[in-house]
Amino acid sequence: MAQTHSFDVLISEVGPRDGLQSVSRTMSTADKCAWIDALVASGLQEIEVGSFVSPKLLPQMADTAAVVAHAIRHPNLTVMALVPNLRGAQSAFEAGVHKITMPISASRAHSLANVRKTPEEMVEEVRNIVALRNDIAPHVHIEAGISTAFGCTLQGTVADDDVIALAAACVEAGANESGLSDTTGMANPAQVKRLFKRLIAELGDKAGAAHMHNTRGLGLANCLAAYDVGTRTFDASLAGLGGCPYAPGASGNVVTEDLVFMFEAMGVRTGVDVERLIAAREALARGLPGEALYGMTPLAGLPKGFLPTVYHHA
Repeated sequence: MAQTHSFDVLISEVGPRDGLQSVSRTMSTADKCAWIDALVASGLQEIEVGSFVSPKLLPQMADTAAVVAHAIRHPNLTVMALVPNLRGAQSAFEAGVHKITMPISASRAHSLANVRKTPEEMVEEVRNIVALRNDIAPHVHIEAGISTAFGCTLQGTVADDDVIALAAACVEAGANESGLSDTTGMANPAQVKRLFKRLIAELGDKAGAAHMHNTRGLGLANCLAAYDVGTRTFDASLAGLGGCPYAPGASGNVVTEDLVFMFEAMGVRTGVDVERLIAAREALARGLPGEALYGMTPLAGLPKGFLPTVYHHA
């Protein structure tokens, strides 16, 4: 898990989990592994490779342990998986992940629909998973991602105070960090600045990633807003695959290629080679033929004279 790349922002690729859970077809294990290899070749340092959930609920994720076993062979990669509960966490620890992320929804309605528990019960689940981690896998990093932090298609408005209090409760329960997720694509840049500013003031260096969706076209603007107030970790999905199957209308993660291009064009180092990242779409297309792939940068190509940040800082 030792990092050898220089970067100013960490791009956490979530396509193999968030993207693949949202399409009806199941990508083969071999194709998932080939896609992850292509993503690693671009310089990505962290990839969410799957989730440890019941295969009855998400058959697309039934092979996550096998995918983890392949991914952890890459020496400079942080291998991450989503876990909704203690049973999933145990499976993740046994599989050898470096990091787990837990979906803790600030919307009571979404929490019950997504994990069948209230937000308060999920904080207790964090506490239980932290205790298990300390016993059997003390090196594993635990992230509590606050879902529906910017609004919910089921509940509507989610109060800022509820979001920050929940993030603080997760860290108090032992999570290493807590970030904010725009699960339903309802966020706007002013709201993002306000909430991440409060999150960083509350949690300091335990304030985690910005997980934005592009449902209403504001994904990149919201990432930039989070960056402007100090956020330095961003989730994104190659070709914009993804969404939450338990949040109606929650389509479209931020496109990794567009996010990396935006930062690199600004002179902000990502450690990712944009051209190799775009090339990784070929492995994705082979694994899911006919699936719609999104992104403006791959369609337009890189501007003439574009220099990645490795040259800016040389």
